[in-house]
Formats: sequence, C-alpha cells, structure tokens
Amino acid sequence: MAQDAKLSHTAAMILQAIDAGFVYGFSIMETTGLPSGTVYPAMRRLERDSLIWSRWERQSIADQEQRPARKYYKLTTAGKVTLEASRKRYPLLARLIPSAEEKSV
Repeated sequence: MAQDAKLSHTAAMILQAIDAGFVYGFSIMETTGLPSGTVYPAMRRLERDSLIWSRWERQSIADQEQRPARKYYKLTTAGKVTLEASRKRYPLLARLIPSAEEKSV
C-alpha cells in the first residue's frame, strides 16, 4: 500500500489500537468500541495490504488459561508509516487511543 494512501477512520483506529498494545481481536474491539463485524474484515484487509501481520498463539498457552487461542497482530514497517500519515489526517486519533509511549509519559 502506498504511503500516501488514505485509510478510513476505522482502519486508522485499528492500527492505532495495535500500536498502543491492544494486539488481539477482542482487545481491539473493546478499545475502539467497534463490533466484530467491522474489526475482523478490516484487519483482514490491513493484513492483505501488508500493514499488519498476525500469528496464532500456541494452543498450550490458551489451554493453560482455559480459553480459545488468540490471534495476535503487529504493525509492519509499512503499517507504522501509514499510521503516522493517518495521525496527521485524524489528529484526535492519538487522543482517543494513546500509544504505549504516550501512556508512559
């Protein structure tokens, strides 16, 4: 995806949530307030566009915590660049979902 590509507000919120440390689907939904029918299709598009990548956790970890396995997401380098551009387009984004660095300040 080109650096100057314009993301929807929804996609920008998801990237911001991942950058802030909310790295699996349910935590992203809780943080953004978006429903699963919005979040998961958007994350599939973001992954298709190489802005995020995902991996499943080991089943043994999920079994220890007696829950289903989680799929974890991380920003790619292109995703970080796109998020920075999105922060300029949506100035309130960082205030809605503070990044990990902003939380520690």
